[in-house]
Amino acid sequence: MYRMLRVVGIFCAAAASLGACTTAEAPTPEPATQTVAAYAPTQEPVYEEVGMASWYGPWHQGRKTASGERFDMNALTAAHPSLPLDTKARITNLENGRSVEVTVNDRGPYVKGRVIDLSKRAAEKLGMKKQGTATVRIEVLPDPDEDEEDARVAAANASPRS
Repeated sequence: MYRMLRVVGIFCAAAASLGACTTAEAPTPEPATQTVAAYAPTQEPVYEEVGMASWYGPWHQGRKTASGERFDMNALTAAHPSLPLDTKARITNLENGRSVEVTVNDRGPYVKGRVIDLSKRAAEKLGMKKQGTATVRIEVLPDPDEDEEDARVAAANASPRS
């Protein structure tokens, strides 16, 4: 027993002296990472509307839109009855919380009770393509290149139809 304690003692002394003689490098800190919010606007919307959205796709592919461009069901676009053409709007599916930014380039929808028609791609991003419709919030945020007052006037003129 005494012999075992002596061996352990020698081993511990050797380990302690080696530890004291070596210099331990301080671990280098990991660079700080910063999480960036996906899309967190700080401005209030100049226009907001809640209602039923639907989508349109293959049956309109390639036809002229109200803006004069050809409809592309794979672009992030929308048809709204009164928002100015080329308006950028954030659409949020209130049933699952998904959002997408679209450009209004057409007029519609022409079905009672619907507030906006979305391209097929926008509907996919919102997770509403399979069911065909969803309750959404439409938000038009002020364009940083446009005077906010002008944006509010344009949005006010685009009041929802009754």
